[in-house]
Amino acid sequence: MGERMKLSGYGAGEYEEKRSRFIGEMFPVSDETQAREHLTQVKKKYPDARHHCWAWVLPDGSTRWSDDGEPGGTAGGPMAAVLKGANLYGALCVVTRYFGGTLLGSGGLVRAYSKAASLALADAGTEPDPEKAALCVSCPWDSVDRLHRLIREFDGALLDSDYASDPERARLTVQLLADQTDAFTRRVTDATNGRAAVTRS
Repeated sequence: MGERMKLSGYGAGEYEEKRSRFIGEMFPVSDETQAREHLTQVKKKYPDARHHCWAWVLPDGSTRWSDDGEPGGTAGGPMAAVLKGANLYGALCVVTRYFGGTLLGSGGLVRAYSKAASLALADAGTEPDPEKAALCVSCPWDSVDRLHRLIREFDGALLDSDYASDPERARLTVQLLADQTDAFTRRVTDATNGRAAVTRS
């Protein structure tokens, strides 16, 4: 399957064939809302372009694409294949096409959209994206400070905290590297003398 990867940053690349311009852009995204915002911005940047084809793979692995008026299977699908081939997660690719007056045929379109996506990907660069997990920790009030210290020790992130719904216990949602969850759970159990409950969120 290969190592899970993410974009290092924004990337762009341009490919031209028979006077048609294919402008590829890559964006790191955390969710569908952010992906759609980037897509809207690209359409505003190139309002006179004929096509804005796109593909995304979100951090949870869900994938979508659009041919945006090009013949079915000639644009979004090949672009998604570039993302999947790089084992990318949390990435949006948009390729904007300015028509040059000459039809390229299905094979030419697949090649052009794939090439523009690959150039943008090369410009953005990639890096490992370790899988993360979210844990829900319920603990007595007198253990909250110790829990915060453990979160910092494991380079975790506090996603949510609930101090109101239970008068005796706090509930914290923590994100950390998936391969650290067992060790973190053991440390929480030890630090609270078994009084904390840790569950997958």
